[in-house]
Amino acid sequence: MAKRNPAPQSVYRRQLASRLKELRDARELTLTEVAGIVEVNQSSLSRIENGERGTTPVLVKALLDCYEVTDPVEREDILDLVRADQAQRQQWWKKYSTVINTTQYAGYLALESSATSFRSYEPQLVPGLLQTADYARQVITAMRVDLTARQVDALVTVRMERQEKVMDRPDAPKLWAVIDEAAIRRIAGSPSVLKGQLEHLLAVAPSPNLTVQLLPFSAGFHPGLYGSFMLMGFPEPNPDVVWVENLTNSVGFEGSEDVERYAEVFDHLRARALGPPETRGQINKILKEL
Repeated sequence: MAKRNPAPQSVYRRQLASRLKELRDARELTLTEVAGIVEVNQSSLSRIENGERGTTPVLVKALLDCYEVTDPVEREDILDLVRADQAQRQQWWKKYSTVINTTQYAGYLALESSATSFRSYEPQLVPGLLQTADYARQVITAMRVDLTARQVDALVTVRMERQEKVMDRPDAPKLWAVIDEAAIRRIAGSPSVLKGQLEHLLAVAPSPNLTVQLLPFSAGFHPGLYGSFMLMGFPEPNPDVVWVENLTNSVGFEGSEDVERYAEVFDHLRARALGPPETRGQINKILKEL
C-alpha cells in the first residue's frame, strides 16, 4: 500500500529515524528492551524511529550509548541530524500559522525548505515558485473565496518569501517546470497582470537551476490530465516525495510505486512539451498578442 504523509517530516528527521533504527537492528534489540535501558516510553521511541516526532541530543546520546556507538565522528554526525531537525522546526512561516493551517500548507513548506530538486507540472497556473505578487494575489483571491483580504495578503507574502528562501539561496534546488499553455493564456482581471507574469518568466528563464517548458495545446490528450503535481527530491538516502493538492486536502506520497508513476508521467509531459528556447519564443508571441 502506498505510504501517505499529510504532514511529512523534515529531511533531517527522516535521516535520523533511519539511522537509529539501523543501529538498534544491528544490536538485535527490541523497542521494549531499549525503552527499559534508557528509561523512555516505548511508544515515544517508536515514533522517533518512524520519524513522527523529533527528539533531543540528550536522548540520542543515551541511545548511542545503548547501541555501543563509540566512534566520535559517527556520534557527532548523528547528533548533527538532531540539531538540524531542531533548527528546521523554527519555521519562518510560523507567524502565518493561522492562515497556513487553514490551507493545509505547512506540510508542503516543511518539505520544500529542504528539497534539492523539484519537478512540477501545472495545467492551469504558473507554479507558485515562479509567480509574481500581483499574479499570486489574483490567483489566491479567486481560488480562496473563504479568505479575507488580510488573509490573502498573508498568503501572498508567504509565497514571495518562499521564492526568496528557496530559489534565491546559494544552494538553490533545481526546478523543472512543465506548464500547460492554458496557464499562460488565462487572463484574470487585468491583462497587465498576465503580461507582468509572462515577462517575469522570461526574466528568470536564464537561471542555471531553472528549466521551463510549455506544453502546447497541440500536444492533445496526455497523462497529465489528472491534474497538477510536484515531485520533490532530497539528499540520499531520503526518498522522493510526490505532493498533490485538491480543494479540501493536500497529501504527500513517498511510496516507491507512487513516485515512479508520477516520474514516468512527468517524463512523458516534458517529452511532449516545447523545449526551453521554443517555450520562450511562444511566451514572447503571447506577449505581443496581449
